Amino acid sequence: MQPLSGYADAMKRTDTSGWPCTVARSVDVLGDHWNLLLIRQACLGMRRFDDFQSALGIGRNILTQRLARLVDEGIFTKIPYQESPARYEYRLTDKGRDVYPILAAMAAWGERWLTGPEGTPLVLHHTSCGHDMRAVVVCSECAEPIDVRSVRANAGPGYPKAATR
Repeated sequence: MQPLSGYADAMKRTDTSGWPCTVARSVDVLGDHWNLLLIRQACLGMRRFDDFQSALGIGRNILTQRLARLVDEGIFTKIPYQESPARYEYRLTDKGRDVYPILAAMAAWGERWLTGPEGTPLVLHHTSCGHDMRAVVVCSECAEPIDVRSVRANAGPGYPKAATR
């Protein structure tokens, strides 16, 4: 069977890691759904290859590739826990833990727009204050929740003069 016209091309990803945009650079690392799901599982305490594979039903070859990329990106660190045969745990780094607010914001969006009448499948509980919570992104200066209609993007010091994106 031949792939649909353009389908194979659509599967190729454009490398956005060098674009003058922090969103594009972030998407280059986090835009793969397996990467986000692996980070989610790690945030829930998962560390071992077989546990990731079992929980997500991901193919071993794909899992190996994604974990290697997340280690290369500094999101996970690979720590041996057994010598023969060699086995490793994948632990979140500070960079990896900094992804959690993104996941929490995605969960809040999903709860608002994708939850059916049965309700949300997972409730986030903030242990510091003892309340169930949902993520809210606020302005770093005034703490007002941000809205696309009240934010403007300006070129920053790292924006190249000849950039087109």
